[in-house]
Amino acid sequence: MPRPRRLAYLALGYACLGLAAAGAVLPLLPTTIFLIIAAWAFGRASPALRERLLNDPRVGPGLRNWQQHGTVSRRAKRAAAFAMAASWALATLLSGSLLVSLLSGACLLAVAAWLLTRPSDSPPAGGTA
Repeated sequence: MPRPRRLAYLALGYACLGLAAAGAVLPLLPTTIFLIIAAWAFGRASPALRERLLNDPRVGPGLRNWQQHGTVSRRAKRAAAFAMAASWALATLLSGSLLVSLLSGACLLAVAAWLLTRPSDSPPAGGTA
């Protein structure tokens, strides 16, 4: 891979990793999607960094389940739904705007609906994905 392209993938991976870290503590900023993008970008630029992310005890199991089976744990779904509800409430209280409340609520509701329809369990070992 040409060096400029590799550097661009590395920059994207690190930027998404930073955004994921920020999203862990800031409302309205997602975490998981940035981790998924970081794993993808690192996979293009540095398989070792991708493996390091996939082997992390905190985020690795969820990333592996998503990549291998397209599943999201029930615990992660509950945490995400709670965080989205809290983010919506905070945005509504801080903005004081009905439009902001409606738009953010609609977006978060759409994301929650999509997330909650993802499978929760990995297929049995030896089964098909």
